Amino acid sequence: MHGMQLVRPGPQHLAEYTAALERGWSADNLRGAVAAREELERIAADPAAFLALMDDPEALGPPVTLPDGTVKPRVPSLRRWMWADGAGGGGFAGTIGLRWAKAGAPLPPHVLGHIGYAVVPWQRRRGFATQALAALLPLARAQGLASVEITTDPDNTASQRVITANGGVLVERFDKGAAYGHAPGLRFRIELQP
Repeated sequence: MHGMQLVRPGPQHLAEYTAALERGWSADNLRGAVAAREELERIAADPAAFLALMDDPEALGPPVTLPDGTVKPRVPSLRRWMWADGAGGGGFAGTIGLRWAKAGAPLPPHVLGHIGYAVVPWQRRRGFATQALAALLPLARAQGLASVEITTDPDNTASQRVITANGGVLVERFDKGAAYGHAPGLRFRIELQP
């Protein structure tokens, strides 16, 4: 594994994040280029507001557009950026986010899991997603979560390895629902130690 840390997104990180979006990368693996363009527009309009919403525990950010175009209210969330050390190509490496429901309620059906992550193609296969998930779990505990659910596609074996390396256990195969084209999914759970 290579060195990586999670950083709270700040002005000093924004240029590299923007460059990744401009290269065609998006953390949204379903809406891809459309989601990247929307983020670039928000950054151009008000970079400080964009960064402020990276920690959104009150769900004040804009609504979320699902793959079928349905718009749903945002849930409380926070995002951290993976920042690689200089060895072998440092800088922005990806993003990881935590979502939760208020007052310990279950996630709404359109939110497929508590945690989502994405690594830029030029930083993959360096162990960053595994490290990022391990580093995010204490933040999930700090939000009062006893466990987290993470979903992935049945053919995404790399993501499955990330989850199981962090103690994830497969709990079910499921249908993601109409908003996601009824695609199949795998749901994993990681129990968080008190």
